[in-house]
Amino acid sequence: MRHKRGIVVAAVAAMAGFAITAVAVAPLVPDASQLPQTLVTAAVPLNGLEAQLEALASHELSLTRNDLTRNTDTPERLLARLGVNDPHAAAFLRKDAIARKLLSGRAGKMVQAQAGSDGRLTALTGRFQAERSELAGTHFARLSIEQVDGRWSSRLEHVALSAQVRLSSGRIRTTLYAATDEARLPDAIAAQMSEIFATDVDFHRQLRKGDTFNIVYETFTADGEPIAWNQGAGRVLAAEFVSGGKAHHAIWFAGPDGRNGYFGLDGSSRRKAFLASPMEFSRVTSGFANRFHPVLQNWRQHKGVDYSAPTGTPVRSVGDGVVDFAGRQNGYGNVVEIKHSNQRTTVYAHLSRMDVRRGQRVEQGQRIGAVGATGWATGPHLHFEFRVAGQHQDPLLIAKAAETVALDNASRSRFAAIAQTVQVKLDLAETLGPAHGRFE
Repeated sequence: MRHKRGIVVAAVAAMAGFAITAVAVAPLVPDASQLPQTLVTAAVPLNGLEAQLEALASHELSLTRNDLTRNTDTPERLLARLGVNDPHAAAFLRKDAIARKLLSGRAGKMVQAQAGSDGRLTALTGRFQAERSELAGTHFARLSIEQVDGRWSSRLEHVALSAQVRLSSGRIRTTLYAATDEARLPDAIAAQMSEIFATDVDFHRQLRKGDTFNIVYETFTADGEPIAWNQGAGRVLAAEFVSGGKAHHAIWFAGPDGRNGYFGLDGSSRRKAFLASPMEFSRVTSGFANRFHPVLQNWRQHKGVDYSAPTGTPVRSVGDGVVDFAGRQNGYGNVVEIKHSNQRTTVYAHLSRMDVRRGQRVEQGQRIGAVGATGWATGPHLHFEFRVAGQHQDPLLIAKAAETVALDNASRSRFAAIAQTVQVKLDLAETLGPAHGRFE
């Protein structure tokens, strides 16, 4: 035992000796800044430099730039903004029947121009919404302009949009619009979701902090480029909104009997006879209750609902029907009255404009006018009424109690399979958390 202990002590002593030696030697190393320095220079030959310069000079540069058309564009202005200086190309855009479509109609068309080093146009491509209504949601129009044998040519074709499925989720902190912005939802998708759940949740008065939503929706690209119109948004495929602890679901389903629309998990249609609101985005300022009239200066029953919105905001019919009146009525100003089934009538007052005429048939969601301040109005808003057999009713209660349509037995099994798949996606969307999203 003593022998082993002696060996250990000797080893420790030896290691200590090495440590002492190391400490003693370290200061003896010379300072690198004091060492002599030598500068060595040498010429590096550049083999074939002239040949490389000649090759670069002979290389034809091609410049590409993208932009959107504007209402004030002329061919010259558009090409100048794209970095192109080509009078011949501008003349072709002005004279050719197909090429003129690029600057006619709505602005916001996606344009991509290719130009040479001399600034002349070599090719131009425009992408915009399909002109044919039956292709509007699935295809885009591609207008191609190029030179063939020194002559300009144009071609217009309809090409299928590339669809992607996107998942997102959000949590209400202040307003629905703030939450959808935080979740990076396109405005068109936010509007659809608001519309889908309008009869379940009063987004103006019942929304609570902590309410959540999960959503599955489409986005589209044209030739790999996100489309400019409608923010590239397509249709909401499925959504879940949890308000006050109660979950509401909607799944898009195309039935074989032509009953396309949103259905709940139980297969009941979410499309009701009446929408909950005559506007997509608005704020209720006066409900169906007693109030102090701002013009007459007295308390009286308010027989409708007032929605605050800027002048010009579109107003839509809440249900299918026939226009019974479109004109001016004293304190109502410009007003539209629509007759619906079962002795039901809706009234839209204080309009700045009326887009329908008496006797015209309208569909649910169709634009009938715009918000204004005509008649006895202290500011721009819409006064909306709902009457049943001539008696005023609360529009919000009528919308919630409106009838729905259920799927037939033949469609239920297929819908059930789709609903199960969609529920998995909604659960996945929930895991993403607010302000996140992903493509599948």
